[in-house]
Amino acid sequence: MKALHFGAGNIGKGLIGYLLNKSGFDLCFVDVNESTVNSMNRSNQYFLEILDEDRTGESISPVRALHSSSQEEVIDAIVEADLITTSVGAGNLSKIAPVISKGLLKRIQLDKGSIDIIANENMINASSKLKDEVHRNTSESDREAIRSHVGFPNSAIDRLSLSEKRSEGEVTLVEPYYEWMIEKPGMLHSDLPPINNATYVDELKPYIERKLYIVNMGHAATAYTAFLEGYTTIQSALKNPEIEKFLREALQESARYFIQTYDFEAGEMSGFIDKTVKRFKNDNISDDIVRVGRAPIRKLGFEERLVKPTRVLFETGLPIERLTTAVAAAFLFHNPHDEESVTIQSYIREHGIEQSITHFTEIEDTTLKSKIKDNYISLKEKYSLKS
Repeated sequence: MKALHFGAGNIGKGLIGYLLNKSGFDLCFVDVNESTVNSMNRSNQYFLEILDEDRTGESISPVRALHSSSQEEVIDAIVEADLITTSVGAGNLSKIAPVISKGLLKRIQLDKGSIDIIANENMINASSKLKDEVHRNTSESDREAIRSHVGFPNSAIDRLSLSEKRSEGEVTLVEPYYEWMIEKPGMLHSDLPPINNATYVDELKPYIERKLYIVNMGHAATAYTAFLEGYTTIQSALKNPEIEKFLREALQESARYFIQTYDFEAGEMSGFIDKTVKRFKNDNISDDIVRVGRAPIRKLGFEERLVKPTRVLFETGLPIERLTTAVAAAFLFHNPHDEESVTIQSYIREHGIEQSITHFTEIEDTTLKSKIKDNYISLKEKYSLKS
């Protein structure tokens, strides 16, 4: 079996390539970085270190790579592939769509059978987005052929994946935990063996939201609370029992959204919370508070990690004290090197906190805004912060 993966970055190597290799695929990467391509082709492998207690190291092989400029070779690889995956960044899907379109049409012409393309990007329904981009590069008749031969199952991924330059070359660093959820109804290539340790689900939305409103929400809530306390990393902050208690209580509030909306079992959500907190406390990882808290405007969006669970739970009369505190703390995140943070602080100075809450979160309900405002004022007083 042959897998073609677009993007030899941290997630490409640390999660997608890792699991495809473990599943027995002959793995070929496509990347824009000439040095990465040459390194893979010289050694036919790359190195990965799992950030567990033993710092377990692995060599992922055999692998090879193509430079994205070698268009004919990439097209031929698409023709011969049994599975195509991507992790190029959501903004780059439009850049790889033209060559994917050409490769798909050539394999259809050569009657190579059906194939699935799974885009693993930091956005909801990335494969559907790639499908739209592919269709933009084809005629109506070609689109019909692609619909008949190509599946675009959406996916959700979760694994902290970093890289480090060492004397032996670049090493991919990953946390022990990972999750790759694939939406089964979107698949066309039914004869393809399942990917080892990937989870196939009938509906992806609950799992995408679980990552956003539990994992990402908890990460941000910890960062903004820890910032006020003066901590520099998530791991050091969670050594403080009060911050861990706050995190767990915020996660438990948000968990009620899933119990109510998707009928998740309470015990299942408790187990997921324990696993999430354990990930955050991993001392082999150093999660910088400023990095985790960056781009607060995005994180305060109406459908985003801090605001949506707060809104929905408020509307149903469920507890939101910790969630509203986390939202308030985000408005107190002041990093002069973060453009979004500077924008928020300038807006608060000019318009006040109440109008700022409406402006950035789009929350209109007066009672909910008051809860956030009250927590904002309490936090300012607790930490003696000036306006």
